[in-house]
Amino acid sequence: MGETLQIDRIRCDGHGLCAELLPELVSLDEWGYPIMKAGTVPASLVEHARRAVDACPVLALRLARSLQLGRVDAS
Repeated sequence: MGETLQIDRIRCDGHGLCAELLPELVSLDEWGYPIMKAGTVPASLVEHARRAVDACPVLALRLARSLQLGRVDAS
């Protein structure tokens, strides 16, 4: 089980704090809105991701737990 960083695009005003606090996972588009890297947040960045979530002035970010399902080969 891991955590993914999710954004509510309706709430986001493009302040850019998430990209400043977590540049490893968040970049900004040409209008200043965040683009998230797909996948789970690496364990080494979870605390940084929590800080970015807490710092968002419009509460547009959240960390969600995700299930990582293993692959099953049909051999």
